[in-house]
Amino acid sequence: MKKANRQKRRKDKYQLNMKLSILVGVVFVAFLVLAIQLYLITRDSGDQYRRQVLAQQRYDSTIIPYRRGAILDSRGTTLAVSEKVYNVILDTRALLDRRDNLEPTLAALDAHFNLDIEMIRTFISNNPSSQYHVLLRRLTYDEIAGFRALQTDRENNPNIRGIWFEEEYRRYYPNGSLASHIIGFTTSDNQGLYGLERSYNEVLSGTSGREYGFLNNESELERTTIAAIDGNSIVTTIDSNIQAIAEKYLRNFDEEYRDNHREGSGAQNIGVIIMEVNTGNVLAMANYPHFDLNDIRNTDALIGMQMLDADGTRTLPSTAINAENLLTMQTDQINMNLNALWRNFAISDTFEPGSVIKPFTVAAGIESGSITGNEHYRCEGKLDVGDFTIHCNNIYGHGDVSVGRGVEISCNVAMMRVAMNIGRNTYVDFQHIFNFGLRTNIDLEGEARTAALVYNRSNMRITELATCSFGQGFNTTMIQVITAFCSLINGGNYYEPRLVRQIVSPTGATVANIEPRLLKQTISPLTSDIVRAYCVSAVVGEEGTGHSARPYGYIIGGKTGTAEMIPRDKTNYVLSFIGFAPADDPQIAIYVVVDRPNVRQQHSARYATQIVKNILTEVLPYLNIYMTEELTEAQMAALAELQREILSPILKLNDDEEPDDENGDIDDTPALPPHIEVWRDFPIDAATGYAIDPNTGEYVDPVTGATIGGSFQSVGFDVLPPVGGIDDEPP
Repeated sequence: MKKANRQKRRKDKYQLNMKLSILVGVVFVAFLVLAIQLYLITRDSGDQYRRQVLAQQRYDSTIIPYRRGAILDSRGTTLAVSEKVYNVILDTRALLDRRDNLEPTLAALDAHFNLDIEMIRTFISNNPSSQYHVLLRRLTYDEIAGFRALQTDRENNPNIRGIWFEEEYRRYYPNGSLASHIIGFTTSDNQGLYGLERSYNEVLSGTSGREYGFLNNESELERTTIAAIDGNSIVTTIDSNIQAIAEKYLRNFDEEYRDNHREGSGAQNIGVIIMEVNTGNVLAMANYPHFDLNDIRNTDALIGMQMLDADGTRTLPSTAINAENLLTMQTDQINMNLNALWRNFAISDTFEPGSVIKPFTVAAGIESGSITGNEHYRCEGKLDVGDFTIHCNNIYGHGDVSVGRGVEISCNVAMMRVAMNIGRNTYVDFQHIFNFGLRTNIDLEGEARTAALVYNRSNMRITELATCSFGQGFNTTMIQVITAFCSLINGGNYYEPRLVRQIVSPTGATVANIEPRLLKQTISPLTSDIVRAYCVSAVVGEEGTGHSARPYGYIIGGKTGTAEMIPRDKTNYVLSFIGFAPADDPQIAIYVVVDRPNVRQQHSARYATQIVKNILTEVLPYLNIYMTEELTEAQMAALAELQREILSPILKLNDDEEPDDENGDIDDTPALPPHIEVWRDFPIDAATGYAIDPNTGEYVDPVTGATIGGSFQSVGFDVLPPVGGIDDEPP
């Protein structure tokens, strides 16, 4: 029995050993197969899989932001710069690595930052594995310095964990609203949106770098850093001091006339451009209202502007934005009005330029040989053109008018006669020569296209020719007019306008110098000399319309403009003055446009000329352009007052003391050479000081006889109708 049991146990043991041997054999074979397979994989695809594994092991990857290039004025003053800021980042996983980290870290956050600690506590509880959660954005170094001091003091604060600071750059504009429409601004991710920030976005932008770590084949940590490449800087032609002077007087004008006749700003738009005559360099370009570049969405800047609907059309009836209706505006409508605020009036808006075009008409006549400049015309106060009667600014007539006197007194009839001598085709050609209807290609985002807003040979007819001669019936932009005007008085050289003269690397090395670009010759130097003399007489001549633009101690040249807007109902005007200084050797040109001033009687260009006078009174001495004329005691006192005050008052023209000029074309003018001055006997209206024509009931300037209503008055139409054609020969 015992023997049988021993035999059974030996048999069982043998069977068990056999099973184990088979199992071991199977496992061995499996491992062998696996080893062979791994060998084959390593041999054939080892590098590929190694890269995949290492890619999965990469960690601690961060983007190194680039610094956007600065924008500088011509003297090196910083207009825009990028400063380093910090985002406060919460790493919940690192914070919860140890249980006793939570409360010390939250206490430190509470002590140094304005945060809702309970909300953070809830987030940590709900997201224990989060490694990236932004608590605060764009703090300065001073704002994070206190917390960082605690954090880095490990000996005393070992449990402040899970907080780190992400670096980036924030665009900052040291001068706030200065040159806001020129500079423009960027998005939060450093992309330019308006102005130079957009035009030169590729130049100002750099390339972000990257820092990351990974485990190598030996499982050792390796770090790789690709440095960021900072953007280049641009040096502009803008002189921030001249820019500040221009903006000051636009602001003064607005303060003077805000809510004067209607609720709202001092004018619908006001703009000024100051340009170097012989280079095309823009020294200043200002609009009003402007806005704070560091707070572009501040809706306080909208107050006083005419409200736009959400689709961009002006509300009807026209309504000014105020603190009350601003609260009722929806987001889309606010955005539309902010876009209007950011729009650069000087290059983006078009308007009929008015009488500032008269020197161009004369220049075209002389240069084409259509007139010599010695012609005389008879002005009876109106001219029948085609089927229409077009009036002069003095409906009683200027009498005998030479070409030069026509510019000086701004006679519409004389200009229409000159245009008819030029002829339709030649006049259209010269409009294109002066670049009207074409973009100037200024290096600034947003320049308007005007090709469809001027006439061509196929649609210029006799009535259009007549009205274009004094600047109505076609549209221009401010930058078009002043750029062409510089060629008119500098010998005929048309320079492309520009705002940037140099590109500089982050190390300060010059990348590119942008030289003035002469595009074409518009007129001959002889024609330029003649037209320049006519413009000087328009300011200093006995009958000159631009007396009030002349700064103390200087002789300048220029031309006033008063364009009556459609509908031609004598209520809405665009007023302007374009000029140059000094008269004998022009260095700078200035163009000021006041679009519908907030006054009852808008027709006087003096609203523009006074801005010009105030700006030039400060700018010319600043540019070391010396006075050429002796000052009266009153002028010296006025200059002394200007030096004492930070802001100079604009000469007030109120409704009880209306200006002496009609549509800005006659100002401080003695009686015209007598022919038939019938207005001298008209009764005077005590309320306005104007004479009243007993036959028509219209207001008349008692000195000049100019009707109060503008330089363009037509019988029977508001928009120029199609009328008969005209050959290139004089009719």
